[in-house]
Amino acid sequence: MIVGVPKEIKNEEYRAAATPIGVKELVRAGHTVFVEKGAGVGAGFEDKAYKAAGAELAPVADVFAKADMIYKVKEPLPSEYGKFKPGQILYTYLHLAAAYAKDLTKAMMKADIRAIAFETVETEAGGHPLLFPMSEVAGKLAIQAGANHLQKNNGGEGVLLGGVTGVPPAKVVIIGGGTVGTNAAKVAVGMGARTVVLDAWAPRLTYLDDVFGGRIETVLSNEAVIEQEIADADIVVGAVLLPHGAQAPHLVKRSQLKHMKPGSVLVDVAIDQGGCFETSKPTSHTEPTYVIDGVIHYCVANMPGAVARTSAMALAGATLPYAVKIASKGFEKAVKEDAALALGVNVYRGKLTIKSVADAHKLTYTPLEKAMKA
Repeated sequence: MIVGVPKEIKNEEYRAAATPIGVKELVRAGHTVFVEKGAGVGAGFEDKAYKAAGAELAPVADVFAKADMIYKVKEPLPSEYGKFKPGQILYTYLHLAAAYAKDLTKAMMKADIRAIAFETVETEAGGHPLLFPMSEVAGKLAIQAGANHLQKNNGGEGVLLGGVTGVPPAKVVIIGGGTVGTNAAKVAVGMGARTVVLDAWAPRLTYLDDVFGGRIETVLSNEAVIEQEIADADIVVGAVLLPHGAQAPHLVKRSQLKHMKPGSVLVDVAIDQGGCFETSKPTSHTEPTYVIDGVIHYCVANMPGAVARTSAMALAGATLPYAVKIASKGFEKAVKEDAALALGVNVYRGKLTIKSVADAHKLTYTPLEKAMKA
């Protein structure tokens, strides 16, 4: 199979889907890899490293025209829609359930491609192996970003996360105790903040309490609890993920912002799935924040892109085995033999094959098995 790795064009997205090591593995498996010139520069991988690994360097038009599978990091942007060819495989993050992704969803269906979303590949145990590494990164970055924007020079209330002698630390509330929330808690605790983790599942809170040895506060979550805990919070991290790529629920309402401290910071890590704060809207690394009712909102949709080298290496390590499987077995055989990979299929030859996205956009859902038979 011919695999194409284009350069990411999303605003300040520096990650690369494949590292030179990944290219070497694909070539070793008998595949041809076209890498767009400069695709890895933002993550610290030079063209000569890809060439040495066996890649053919090419302009973006050739990457799309020649590849059987496009291996990306982020969802296609409008300027890329016309580059796809019928039947082509797209392997990337998609996050199609967000309200703003309806046009992208329709464009992908119109393009007649076969698309696998990293974030909906799901194991029998409920794990998300291709989402996990970036959730780790985003969770840790959430606290760094929140602490930075708490500084007065960045519009915040002027609070040091860990406090100092005689002055209490900042309060960090993390909504969601999954991978993002756990990693956010690690950094918040490490920086000396008072850290409160909310989750609706008691066994998860028990686990976290054991892991952190009592260094965090755990609270069973509901609407009243959220309202109470965020009222005196300095940073609130939205870290809620619904299964099967569904749109995130709005757990913090607009009406609740007026009860929060002016200059406090909301960090919405779920923004790719529509955001878990009612007032969330996607931002970029160039303009990461906006203010509503005195509360700073940080809603960068590609947070891990800020630490591109770490992120690219972690992501490529997770996605490569599936990429080799798809390339070696072919799309249909690979998804038939691997239930986790089959759950990753969002679009198949004009059909929308993920129910959560179909429900979110009121589009027709076609089960993958039926779509493949057609």
